[in-house]
Amino acid sequence: MSNLLLLLLAGAVLMLWLDGARAREFATNLVQRYCGNRNMQFLDGTVALVRVGIRWTASGLRIRRMFRFDFSLEGVGRRTGYILMLGTRLETIDDGLPDPDGDVIEPRHEPTEKDDGKVVPFKRRDR
Repeated sequence: MSNLLLLLLAGAVLMLWLDGARAREFATNLVQRYCGNRNMQFLDGTVALVRVGIRWTASGLRIRRMFRFDFSLEGVGRRTGYILMLGTRLETIDDGLPDPDGDVIEPRHEPTEKDDGKVVPFKRRDR
């Protein structure tokens, strides 16, 4: 019985690791397209995992991951942005820059009827 339990635990860890690798790959591709669309240079060509959490959705529990990425405007300086993924689905991308309409993009959580404001959003530590 203990061998079966050990095998199930190893399988669960492997599935969690593979899901994380797939989410990171999706996040990297999304940030690459995002930077290309906004004429920013995506530095290092990768994202780094910053935070992991669990969130209850209509389709069950999902892992919520925050990745950090570095970019440059016109090849000058290095800036940091964040991408928030719910499973392999994009939640938000924050580069801290004004949007093309001139407004600053601020990610915020607006409570829905389902969560009654009890969901605590991710907060960036560098602010």
